[in-house]
Amino acid sequence: MQDIIDIGMGRAARRVYGLDQVEIVPSRRTRSSRDVDTTWRIDAYTFDLPFMTHPSDAVVTPEFAVEFGRLGGLPVINAEGLWGRHRDLDAALDRVREAARTADEADEAAGAAGADGDDAGFPAQRVLQELHAAPLDRDLLAGRLAEVRESGVRFGVRVSPQNARELAPALIRAGLDILVIQGTLISAEHVYSNGEPLNLKEFIGSLDVPVIAGGVVNYTTALHLMRTGAAGVIVGSGTTTNTDALGIDVPMATAVADAAAARRDHLDETGGRYVHVIADSELMTSGDVAKAVACGADAVSLGAPLAAARESGGRGHFWPAVAAHPQLPRGVVESTGGGDVPLERILAGPTANPYGEENLVGGLRRSMAKCGYTDLKSFQKVDLVVR
Repeated sequence: MQDIIDIGMGRAARRVYGLDQVEIVPSRRTRSSRDVDTTWRIDAYTFDLPFMTHPSDAVVTPEFAVEFGRLGGLPVINAEGLWGRHRDLDAALDRVREAARTADEADEAAGAAGADGDDAGFPAQRVLQELHAAPLDRDLLAGRLAEVRESGVRFGVRVSPQNARELAPALIRAGLDILVIQGTLISAEHVYSNGEPLNLKEFIGSLDVPVIAGGVVNYTTALHLMRTGAAGVIVGSGTTTNTDALGIDVPMATAVADAAAARRDHLDETGGRYVHVIADSELMTSGDVAKAVACGADAVSLGAPLAAARESGGRGHFWPAVAAHPQLPRGVVESTGGGDVPLERILAGPTANPYGEENLVGGLRRSMAKCGYTDLKSFQKVDLVVR
């Protein structure tokens, strides 16, 4: 039963929950974590880890993409990011990192002096916007995608809904495995006044590669996206500032559970077509990952936790893919700590970090084992409580 409360005369709202408000309840049976299978199978592809990356340059460099794929996850490259705009990618990323470090130091100095730090006008954000103003060089992008392809790992490439029709054909020719159509929040039909609407059902049906689409935050939009033929639906916006910039946010536990309900109903109406639910917000620790799966996710999209890796573009700083929007950025360049941690340790350990920030798959395995489950799908049935 939904919990509906009055927020004023004539206006009611549904009570919803974030991952920090729910907890997993262990059962009477436990298992060894060695018996847990975290394999993720989507369309024709199998991944050892139920992890894909948020398509941010703060995370995915060519080196990172190859290593993440080697370790068993799905790296997702932002086709509209810096890969195809700057031949010296390291120098471009270093400009963002340096601006962010300068702002961090200014904030620390202001805090020590008892003043309010304001990021001095968000210099890292302005650098990002300047770098993204450079034209997209499709040949440069294709060359970098070829580097990843030649490594032999499976990878995805992200495009925005407004640019999907224009960019997707060339990206598919470049050899991607999965196309990711992702905006902050999207619908089954993206309508804009100065162009032809993008009907995702028609568009996805015309492609020869599987598509993951998102983000969504409610049952209705998730169900509509599933009906387009998408192999997976991303839940969440991948950014924490939507509520500040747009006033839009649905906490992740409720959003994932709603999308899982849409998946069940779509499975019934199609006679067995399963669409994967991928959580992409509020995920910082292995506990968050476990709770997202427990709420109904098949996999998770990781951003900020991976930016601590030495192979990442941010090396201790993270920004979402939409942080560089020229008029209204959603998401900030923020410090995540680290920057010199091996990616393998973040994903699979071993680690001395006791807070679930490293060995993410180990934490997920332990959570599943402590509750008596050996695979991801069955773990979606674990009992939950609300704080």
